Amino acid sequence: MDTTENILESCRQQAETAFQGTQSARLAKDAALYLAHTGMGESLRKIARAVGKHPSTVMRTVRRLEQQRDDPLIDNILCGVEAQLETRSTAQPNPATGQLPANENRSPSPANIPSQFSQEEIRKEAKKYLRRLSEPGAFLFIAREAGQAGVFCAANGNSRPTATFPVPMAVEFLKQDWIKASSRGASSVRYRITEVGRSFLRRVLAEDQPRRDTPDGSEPLSSFAHQHQQRGERLFADPKSGDAAALSVNLGESPLGWLARRKGSDGKPFLEPEEVEAGERLRSDFEAAQMGPQIAQNWQKFLTPGDRFSGNPIASGPSEGPQFARDRIHKALAALGPGLSDVAVRTCCFLEGLEACERRMGWSARSGKVVLKLSLQRLADHYGLKVFTE
Repeated sequence: MDTTENILESCRQQAETAFQGTQSARLAKDAALYLAHTGMGESLRKIARAVGKHPSTVMRTVRRLEQQRDDPLIDNILCGVEAQLETRSTAQPNPATGQLPANENRSPSPANIPSQFSQEEIRKEAKKYLRRLSEPGAFLFIAREAGQAGVFCAANGNSRPTATFPVPMAVEFLKQDWIKASSRGASSVRYRITEVGRSFLRRVLAEDQPRRDTPDGSEPLSSFAHQHQQRGERLFADPKSGDAAALSVNLGESPLGWLARRKGSDGKPFLEPEEVEAGERLRSDFEAAQMGPQIAQNWQKFLTPGDRFSGNPIASGPSEGPQFARDRIHKALAALGPGLSDVAVRTCCFLEGLEACERRMGWSARSGKVVLKLSLQRLADHYGLKVFTE
């Protein structure tokens, strides 16, 4: 007879096999406790002793998983795992050895819970439907006990689906963390594409395109490099003429670029172009000032002629550029003041995410972007960038 530890291990392996996505690790751990109690009949106290937790903690985990079964896709996955565990629990042991048959006693593997679709089919369907889900305002709509999932978008006023595909394919999308539930109703659930799904879509689209030589003769980007990029245009001031020129940049390389792509409730961009330009100018000065952490040997004192032993930080020569950049940063931070300067440095210079910045500063959730916008507005006034929008 299996002990509670063996049952938990079996449930854990089956849950990890079913929830394959990287963001589903915690869900798989919770599902193991849930399945051991509801699927295998183990008491909460036995499970708590086996995992070293209080019974009330295990009880809350079970209740949390039971509530998540309102999601039809998660319920579909758990039903498959429960069927596998039921098959294993009803298998009769060998009377002579007291062990289960070899095909029932082996460790679960992905082949134990077969998918209806091959990897090539999933990739083909993902390229088709994730592209629809990446459109502005698009979402995936699934009614409970329905066999088809529909993609709706704001282009036609959500009057009819622009595409439909089987719910089991949507289950595969959820396993890969390509979609997540955004809202739940009494009889339906809406899903939206995740950043993981957008990255995967960019990669598969780049794989289908022929690799062209770059204008400067450098090696073209691979498909994996494409998935981490978000190409777009930004306005930059010409240092000679002062006119604004649009240049192609990677908007996904910094938290500021991520915010620049987001829109507010009124449909307008959350950040104005001059606010983004102000943040990028602060970052450019930060890099030119060489104020980041030193991670290698500093060869500047050996390569700077005539200033090897003077120790003068403002001496003429190659060190002038960093010193002048430091002066510009000090003036900009002084114009911002405490609080606003902290979020500007962490986000624009150290490329720290807003959530991490909120935790470090002790702010409430989703308040960091409001403070950052105020900081960028004042920074744009300091740099005099308002003239470019008039």
